[in-house]
Parts: sequence; C-alpha cells; structure tokens
Amino acid sequence: MDFLWDAITEWLKEILVSGIMSNLSGMFDGVNDKVGEISTQVGMTPQAWNGSIFNMVQNLSENVIMPIAGVILAFVMTLELVQILMDKNNFHDVETVVFFKWVFKTACAILIVTNTWTIVMGIFDVAQGVVNQASGIIIGDTSIDLSSVMPDMEEQLMEMELGPLFGLWFQSLFVGITMWALTICIFIITYGRMLEVYLVTSVAPIPMAAMLGREWGGMGQNYLKSLFALGFQAFLIMVCVAIYAVLVQNISVSDDISTAIWTCMGYTVLLCFTLFKTGSLAKSVFSAH
Repeated sequence: MDFLWDAITEWLKEILVSGIMSNLSGMFDGVNDKVGEISTQVGMTPQAWNGSIFNMVQNLSENVIMPIAGVILAFVMTLELVQILMDKNNFHDVETVVFFKWVFKTACAILIVTNTWTIVMGIFDVAQGVVNQASGIIIGDTSIDLSSVMPDMEEQLMEMELGPLFGLWFQSLFVGITMWALTICIFIITYGRMLEVYLVTSVAPIPMAAMLGREWGGMGQNYLKSLFALGFQAFLIMVCVAIYAVLVQNISVSDDISTAIWTCMGYTVLLCFTLFKTGSLAKSVFSAH
C-alpha cells in the first residue's frame, strides 16, 4: 500500500509542479511587455503618437472651435474695454492712452488665439524633451523573471508536500489572473493619458481666447496649468517606472517561492496604483498657489 500511495503522491506532485511552472512561466510576460512600452508611449509627442488622430484633432480645433473662440474673444475684449472706461470715474476723465492699452491687449489676445495650436504643442514639446532626457538616465530593466530569483524552482517544488503544492498552485492561478488585470490597467493608463491629451487640446482656442480678460483670464490660466500637468505627468510616470525597475532588480527571497510570487505581484500592484495617482499629483503640483 505504501508503494501505491507513494506512486500516487509522486504522480500528483508532477501534475501540480507542471501546472505551477506553466502558470509561472508566462505570468509576468504581459506586465513586462506593457511596462516596457510605457517609456516609449509617454516619450512621444501627440503628433508622433498617432499622426491621423493628431491631424483630425487639429482640423477640429482650427475649423470648428476657432470660430467659437473668435466670438468669445470679441465678447471678452469688449467687456475689457467697458471695464477700463468705467475705472476712469464711470466714463468720465478718459485718457487716450487707455485706448492704446486696450488695442495692444487685444492685439496680443488675437495673436495668442491665432497661434493657439503652436503654443499648446510647444508646451508638450518642452515636456517631452524633459521626459526623453530623463529616460536615458533613470529607466532600467523592468522585467520580472522568477527564474533568475530562484533558478532551482522546479527542484524545490518537487521537494514540497502535496498540501503546500495545492496551495501554491491556487496562488499561482490567482496571481496570474491578477497580472492579466494589471496589464489591462497599465494599458488604460498609458493610452488613456494620450486620449486625454487629444481631448484637452481639441478645445484649446476657447480658454486661450479668454486668457487676457480681467474676469475671464482665470479660465485660460487654469487651462495652461492643466496642459503643463498633462505634459509633465509623463515625467512622473517615468519616475514611477524607474523606481519599479529598481525594486524588481533587487528582489531577494530566501528559498520561498510563495514569497517571490507575492513580492513580484506587490511591486506590480504598487506600480499601477502609483501610475493612477500621477495625474492628480501633477495637477496638484501645477495648481498649487
């Protein structure tokens, strides 16, 4: 009976070990690919990321939004002239220099609106220049490879009892599903940011038309802050990936496969959570007074 039990136990061990190794072999492949793509994705300007979408958004901005911005600009600058005149004792004691001041301010406003697309893209070019310079300094190897952490993993698994092997198989299955979900999260973060960039830039002429207004100027200022936040969010994402690279390169566990799996998963969850926070963090930095 002992011989039969040993044979069944060995057979079950082989099945479980084979299942665990199969689960672990491709567990982090998707995450590794997506994390590796992050530096490439956030290092692109809106035009380089997708030229077709860029051209469509530019046409919408210049042909649909620009006329609306012209109407808003006319209203804002007319209101600005009325306020300037009212400041001089309610239309009395009006100086000629006031009109020159208003004409100069209006000319600047028109110049800003007509060059809105150039200004907006210039902001992203500056931000992407910072990101590209940082990428050569801070980004390292972001791939998770359990075989390098525990090279004799299969031998260790064969030495374990059936109970721990069953538990480890369920753990590897659960972590594999979690890694798949985290891969989707990373995709949403990186691609969602670029879609947000296109949406925000498509309506750029409207807030820029109110930039020099006394009462409406806050709209344009807040819009510029949001542009800088979106641009430099890419830099914060690069820093997150760099920290993640340092963490995964220094994974150190002592002959405990379960600890290795959960450590790798913990680092990946931490990366996703931090990537989600980069947007609000960047906005808080550029919105601080």
